[in-house]
Amino acid sequence: MKIIYVDIDNTICKTEGCDYKNASPITDRINKINSLYDKGCEIVYWTARGTVTGENHLILSNDQLIKWGCKFHKLKTGKPHYDLFIDDKNINSEKFFNI
Repeated sequence: MKIIYVDIDNTICKTEGCDYKNASPITDRINKINSLYDKGCEIVYWTARGTVTGENHLILSNDQLIKWGCKFHKLKTGKPHYDLFIDDKNINSEKFFNI
């Protein structure tokens, strides 16, 4: 079973800056991630929400994922804030969702 980590903001929802409360879901992207869940992949949403400010957005994030119909096994916070992530198993969300 593959373990797939998925970012939240501007990956499965549109978010302006740190206005997480008003983030709006991108349904076709959520459906694509849900299809991976349905195929037996472990889906872990991993967010940097609050990394810079120190605010805890775990409950808000969890509630949004449920409201948006996201299927997932885990929600993790504590993702570091960065400008570029280089990894041999990484794929850019824009490329992934346009495949």
